[in-house]
Parts: sequence; structure tokens; C-alpha cells
Amino acid sequence: MLFDTIIKNVEVFDGTGEQSFCADVAILDGKIAEIGQIDHEDCGQLVEGAGLALAPGFIDVHTHDDTNVIRYPDCLPKISQGVTTVIVGNCGISASPTVLAGDPPDPMNLLGEQADFKYPTFSAYAQAVEQAQPAVNVAALVGHTTLRNQVMDDLQRTANEDEIAAMQSNLDLAMAQGALGLSSGLAYASAKQANANEVMQLAKVLSSHGGIYTTHMRTEFEEILSAMEEAFETGQYAKVPVVISHLKCAGAGNWGRTVEVLDLMDKVSEHQDVSC
Repeated sequence: MLFDTIIKNVEVFDGTGEQSFCADVAILDGKIAEIGQIDHEDCGQLVEGAGLALAPGFIDVHTHDDTNVIRYPDCLPKISQGVTTVIVGNCGISASPTVLAGDPPDPMNLLGEQADFKYPTFSAYAQAVEQAQPAVNVAALVGHTTLRNQVMDDLQRTANEDEIAAMQSNLDLAMAQGALGLSSGLAYASAKQANANEVMQLAKVLSSHGGIYTTHMRTEFEEILSAMEEAFETGQYAKVPVVISHLKCAGAGNWGRTVEVLDLMDKVSEHQDVSC
């Protein structure tokens, strides 16, 4: 037997942006072994693909699955929709690096209760994910609010120099241990008092690691353009790509302003790596 499975006569989307094509796809030891016109006789399982489409797994780039991939490793809501990779740690909140002394502040409570925040380092979190063996691949950002919570006694203020230095150290270690980058949730009370400098000083840690900065911006209401500009300035200062997590115009007073918002995004993207 040459192959474990052959999916025959299926429409293949190869993920490169090229036109789809009809082919047989052979799988051996969990990996694609051949694509083309394949002898159907020599396989353990034959799947009829006529009328169906076959594509690489989808990447869900904005999730809060940090603890779900450990608690519910079957990940059925994801894999049933073709998602095979999730990006966690968005909006300034991540399961690591932190150990909570009390109840998680909003919005960290989206990820679970106090007992769910038990990973003092990024590597401890990564090890827990590996042990859980979730059905999806996991890539993780480090949350700004999580970093604040680990070193500050009061989240309703701007971090001082010593606290920023401690956060930089924790972020640098997390990046060295495999984190993708930094996320912020500046619209939330737990990070609202962080000024632009606080975020910039953290973001500059990312460039030497090839990291990215993603942000749930300071506001999506009337001052959305200035919030976007703050995000872009942070990326420019830190020399890293910027991803705006939610590009939306909130509130009836903002209806129709997507024209301005998208124009600004297009204009900046001509000279800076920005996306949403």
C-alpha cells in the first residue's frame, strides 16, 4: 500500500492565490505525499471529493483561546470550521506570563478564573499547551495588560520607569521563548491609563526578535483617527509591523467614517507595515 488515504477528484485551493484546480490528493503518515492523477487502487482509504473543495487549514488570527486550547483540547468549534491554527493573547490579555494573586481584572476574566493564570513564564504556558495536545496549532502574543498586572499594584495609572523596565524584561524573555509579539487593549480600564510612551517602550523590545505589535486601539469612537495614528507611531518607533485588531467605527456618530479610516490605512501602508 503506497498511501493511507487518497481524496480523488477534489477542487484544490493550494493557498498560494493561484487558480483552483481538480486533482487527486494522496496522504501518507499524516502528510500530503502527492497531488495529481493518482492510481486509486493502492490506498487504505478512498474519499470521493467530487463537488467538494480542499484547502490548507485556516488561521484564526484573532482569538481568546489561550486557556480553551488547554481545557478543551478537542477544539471542535475550530476544527469543524477548517481552522487548524489559532493566534491567542490578543487585546492585551494573555494567559502568560503571570500568576494572579486575586481575581483577574476585566477583560482578563475572558480567559478564565484566577486558577487559570498559573504560567509565570511563556515557556511554562507553551509546555502546558504541548501537554494538552490540542487539535489545533497555537501561536501566542503577550498581552500588555497581563504584563501590567504582573508588576503593578494599581492598573488605574501609568506605569513608572521601574515597572516599565520589569515589563520589558518579562516581554524580552517571553519573546526569546517563542512568543509572536505584543498585544494591547488600550480601550479597557485596565490599560487605559497607559500612555503612548509606556507602550512604545515595550514595543521596542520586539524588533530584535522579529515580533509584531497588535492593538485593540485606545478608541473606536470619535477619536478613531488619532488612535490609529498612535498605533502607527508605536510601530514606527519600535520598527515593527502593526496590526489593528478591530478596525471599526463605533457609535452612530461615526457612521460613514470608514471612508476616512480606510483612506488613512491605505496612505500609511504605502510606507509602513500596517494591516488590520
